Amino acid sequence: MDTRRGAVLGEARRWIGTPYRHQASCRGAGSDCLGLLRGIWRVLYGAEPEALPAYSADWAETGGRETLIEAGRRWLLEISPETAKPGDVLVFRWRNGVPAKHVGILSTPLQAAPRLIHAYERVGVIESPLVPSWQRRIAAAFLFPKEHD
Repeated sequence: MDTRRGAVLGEARRWIGTPYRHQASCRGAGSDCLGLLRGIWRVLYGAEPEALPAYSADWAETGGRETLIEAGRRWLLEISPETAKPGDVLVFRWRNGVPAKHVGILSTPLQAAPRLIHAYERVGVIESPLVPSWQRRIAAAFLFPKEHD
């Protein structure tokens, strides 16, 4: 595993056990799935790359835009989901025809019993199996950049 992916995965594991809190991004106190990603970014690069607008739990369903994927393309490096490795970001779409609205960090290889670190509503930040029904919902994958200006 390269050092960049290792750093992402190591930091994601530090967040396990953080309670779920919508729009939050504070390790140990509360986080949603995007908050986990934001927290990892802050540890690796410092300040977040852009201001985050307030969003509701159904934000992606009402706007119709691929907000998560668009932001990923601005700040991360897009890769083919099939080539994702531990430490990479996976973006999920709940069903066809709706924008993606969930993210997590792949924690074990896709080829054998894959696992995902993510903030799960009513549960918190957990590492859970990336079961086939979740794998079918992967909409995009990203790699954290080597550095951020």
